[in-house]
Amino acid sequence: MQDKKSPKRNSHRLWKRMTLGGLIFCLCVAIGAIGQLALAKVLPHERSAAPTTTIKTETTKPGKGAQEPAPTTQTPPEQPSSEPKMPRPRPYLVANKHLTNLRSSNPATPIYDRYTLTERTEKGLPLALPYIEPYTEQKVAYLTFDDGPDLVNTPKILDILKEQDVPATFYVLGCRAQENPELIQRIFNEGHAIGNHSYDHNYDTLYSSPNDFLWQILYTDEILHGILGVRPLIVRAPGGTSSMFTDEYWTMLDENGYAIHDWNVCTNDATQEKPNAARQLEYVDVQTNCPKNGNAAIVLMHCTADKTETVKALPEIIRLLKQKGYTFGVITPMTPQPY
Repeated sequence: MQDKKSPKRNSHRLWKRMTLGGLIFCLCVAIGAIGQLALAKVLPHERSAAPTTTIKTETTKPGKGAQEPAPTTQTPPEQPSSEPKMPRPRPYLVANKHLTNLRSSNPATPIYDRYTLTERTEKGLPLALPYIEPYTEQKVAYLTFDDGPDLVNTPKILDILKEQDVPATFYVLGCRAQENPELIQRIFNEGHAIGNHSYDHNYDTLYSSPNDFLWQILYTDEILHGILGVRPLIVRAPGGTSSMFTDEYWTMLDENGYAIHDWNVCTNDATQEKPNAARQLEYVDVQTNCPKNGNAAIVLMHCTADKTETVKALPEIIRLLKQKGYTFGVITPMTPQPY
């Protein structure tokens, strides 16, 4: 016979088992939570982002009246420029309004004008140079280089002059100054004199009339003034005045305030002979034994791409002139004429 109370007993047993299971589950959860807390004290915390580095500098409290330093931000060091920085210009003399200060005690000091001829005319300032007593106190060699600047030999010549600490005069063409303004600036900055040698050296147009010659001089002045902020007062005629000038050219340039110089020592580096370095040195040696103006040796050379032998000869020419007792100067309005 079946027991009538068995269903109640079964449900009672099931409830006990469920209660016991719940207690066991709660106990497990509690034990797990305790374990996680214990592990958290031992293991390092993870970071979601990469660490950042902060540079701290020691600061002191400013004294009375002092200003707190402004906060600064560190930046990477500036990368060196691929172009060399130009040195600051060496001393040079700038003509005054009335052109009355053009004689220097130092023949190696270049002289320029801050005004172009057009500006002088517009301002009603004098154009013609006053009489300037030539410099004759000592023997001076004036190294002059025509027809540049170019990118081949002009920099090499400048390097030699810098190494020897010798100034020179560069009679430049306006068209080449336009092409190589950085070399014009370097010549100027390194203490050499810059002279006007016309715009394009084209005899057919340059010597068709005095006005055409003057136009090239004025145009080149404007180019140089645009690069340097000053313009030269010295001019050299392509081919030389003795073979190219008439009285009209002399009068025109005198009235407009230009000092013109030829030469009395020549390396012949622009002749058909095309002498090598040794031969050029011989020419300078012979011609400086008894120059036409004993105290002023004005040496004609060129600095264009085909004058490699001139570059080779230059250090020996400098050595020779020093040995003969010459100092070195630059052409200015006070430089004596070579004849």
